[in-house]
Amino acid sequence: MRVVLVVVGLLAVAVTVQAGQPYNVLSDKSELKAMITLNGQAEAFLEDYLAKLAKLEYAVTTASWDASCSGKAEDFDRQAAASLALRKFHSDPKPLAQIEAFLKEKDKLKPTTTRALEVARLSYLANQLPADLLEAMVKLSSKIEKTLNTYRATVDGKQYTNNDLLEMIRKETDSAKRKKYWEALKQVGGQVGPDLIKLAKLRNQAAVKLGFANYWDMKIRLQEHDPKQLLAIFADLEKLTDEPFRKMKKEMDSELSRRFGVAPEKMMPWHYDDPFFQAAPPSEEVNLDTFYENKKKEEIVEIARRFYNDIGLPIDGIIARSDLYEREGKDQHAFCTNIDRKGDVRTLCNIKPDATWMDTMLHESGHAVYDEDINPNLPFNLREPAHIFTTEGIAMLFGALAKEPNWMIHYAGASPEEVEKQKAAILDQRRREQLIFARWTLVMLYFEKDLYENPDRKDLNPLWWSYVERFQLVARPPQRDEPDWAAKPHFTCAPVYYHNYMLGELFAAQLRRTLADQVGHQGPTSTLSFVNQKKFGQFLMEKVFKPGSEKPWPEFVRDVTGEPLSPKCFAEEVRQ
Repeated sequence: MRVVLVVVGLLAVAVTVQAGQPYNVLSDKSELKAMITLNGQAEAFLEDYLAKLAKLEYAVTTASWDASCSGKAEDFDRQAAASLALRKFHSDPKPLAQIEAFLKEKDKLKPTTTRALEVARLSYLANQLPADLLEAMVKLSSKIEKTLNTYRATVDGKQYTNNDLLEMIRKETDSAKRKKYWEALKQVGGQVGPDLIKLAKLRNQAAVKLGFANYWDMKIRLQEHDPKQLLAIFADLEKLTDEPFRKMKKEMDSELSRRFGVAPEKMMPWHYDDPFFQAAPPSEEVNLDTFYENKKKEEIVEIARRFYNDIGLPIDGIIARSDLYEREGKDQHAFCTNIDRKGDVRTLCNIKPDATWMDTMLHESGHAVYDEDINPNLPFNLREPAHIFTTEGIAMLFGALAKEPNWMIHYAGASPEEVEKQKAAILDQRRREQLIFARWTLVMLYFEKDLYENPDRKDLNPLWWSYVERFQLVARPPQRDEPDWAAKPHFTCAPVYYHNYMLGELFAAQLRRTLADQVGHQGPTSTLSFVNQKKFGQFLMEKVFKPGSEKPWPEFVRDVTGEPLSPKCFAEEVRQ
């Protein structure tokens, strides 16, 4: 069988033709008329649905933005109400039935119409729930999110922000004080842990009502992943990174033992700077913060602005709409939001002059240019990235440049002599970060899967640490039985999402290989220079950003990189 496009007036319709048989329009007028009618009905349905969706989504995105910026209870209440309204809209079974009827004849529909219907179907399918259950989930999630955003940990009777504590632990060399700061960074877990377990049970109730095994299974499938394929990718990732990670961590622990005066085998979680060991501590040979610490926070933003402008992906308008610096009550983390899918793209950050926030500024701006450059003529619900991991991949591709030697010289104003002297250490530090992040995502994937498979289990706290020990080779603190896992905001605001960060890293590695091949780059892709490469910006705009989610992600990844998504390119980078 093959599909041909027949144009009648201004309407192109897909027609199925048996192999070897010519299509005769004149002899099949009735069939063609039915196809034209079907396409007209489907497009009329989508026009009405997408107009309502745009209005409801705008209420959510604006309320969410206001709540994140202000921390005010009334803004969180408005966010919860708007989110509930959007979910209730998608809980109506009649439109879902209509969509499924259209999709039974999708071979007669235009490809873009079919794809918009498929994406709409996923939104409806996720919300075919009783109103009281929807409301309970939204309210509890909003309550937890508010606590995570506004909670300030207490140390010796004084309150501190996350940024304060992270800075304190980075500078401290006394192990006892580091432990105190690390425990403070986990305090919020005790505040939200019991509610998170309640929320997991509510989410499971919802998933079972929709015919899924549990909430994890539902979210994976509704993200257009095959659970078996996803777990196979991560099993390969575990195998391919195990040896290089063990070797790297042994070297790193030896360095840290000299810094803290603690035997390598006695390293504890608070010796790794990041409270979840998802990022690398400064190495003995190079501290990347030294390349940024003497700058003003506004200079970090200006560096990013100049870089993106140079590759033909300007962010001036995005910066003007964004909220970039710390303020009381404001969300302490960072994100990008597409307010209306018509050009109002914003980022929220809490910029400080260090390597982490330089990375974050580039990262969030990467999300933003992706959103801003999606084809505006696509149906509203296809004006989003091909997949959540593809936008994460772009963000990670750009964020990594904060530690790329050529970029640091050209944009951060680093001394060429100093960078050349420390080049090997800089690249090794980047490799450490990749390995550490890969092993951290394995913890998140498997723990979250277990959480939803049995939220009633009594050993969730020790289970978390068993995965930390297995994948990250980090010892659990003696006698500790606290919901440390619950201090990670993603369990609430981005549930069953973390695997997409790692898939994004795999996609970024494949993109680096693709871009390196385009310019004949020699050597490891970790040294691929983006300086004066407008060609890269043009390629990304045309091949990655513009298509939106017009195609399912497996087809999209093959189109862009020439290969299916796999850990192969990533493994090559971390072995170098």
